Amino acid sequence: METVNLDYVPIRRGDRVLDLGCGEGRHAIAAWLRAEVHCVGIDLSVQDVATAAARARPFAPERPGTAHCSLGFGVGNALQLPFADHCFDVVICSEVLEHIGPYREVLAEIRRVLKPGGALVASVPRYWPERLCWALSDAYHANEGGHIRIFRAARLNRDIEALGFRRYRRHWAHALHAPFWWLKCLLWERQHESRLVALYHRLLVWDLMERPRLTRWVEALLNPVLGKSVVMYFQKAPVP
Repeated sequence: METVNLDYVPIRRGDRVLDLGCGEGRHAIAAWLRAEVHCVGIDLSVQDVATAAARARPFAPERPGTAHCSLGFGVGNALQLPFADHCFDVVICSEVLEHIGPYREVLAEIRRVLKPGGALVASVPRYWPERLCWALSDAYHANEGGHIRIFRAARLNRDIEALGFRRYRRHWAHALHAPFWWLKCLLWERQHESRLVALYHRLLVWDLMERPRLTRWVEALLNPVLGKSVVMYFQKAPVP
């Protein structure tokens, strides 16, 4: 399930792409398969990094390593990235900042490692669907590694643009997933026994795998109103 639309990201052959907070590797693998790029996925979770590497392995015959193409995963801290200044052409930071206390320090690190003129894509849970999840269940967010804040998109946009970025696109994603999470939050203590939750999950998996035109059209129609995530695309100011 990709939150970022790579059609809106200027990825070119030989670019260096960082998926910061890569989780199980969805965006890193997608970028690597899309173009001949050097892609690195970084996450705090050793288990997620191992899962990401395992998920990438079956695609290796389609995208053999070359001078212009590679994929790697590693454990790293977003507050102290183990990379030199200005070494990436694209940074993807999807559904990460809501987990981190000093998120502005993460944004500063992204700015440091991103080349002048490079692209940053940041996504976070949208304010009102996330607020409803918090209202329905404390356990949804009050756990280790959970969400510690609810962003207003306008505020996050200002924080990023204050660092010398210019937003060039914004959209919302995963409208069909918002009611699913509300249902899970409402039935949190018994969600694993709920037939309704199981049926809705089956619908989402079917939609993800089959991508029927009807549900794609319905989600595109609902995303501006109901989309669970807001996705913003920025360009770092080029060198004068």
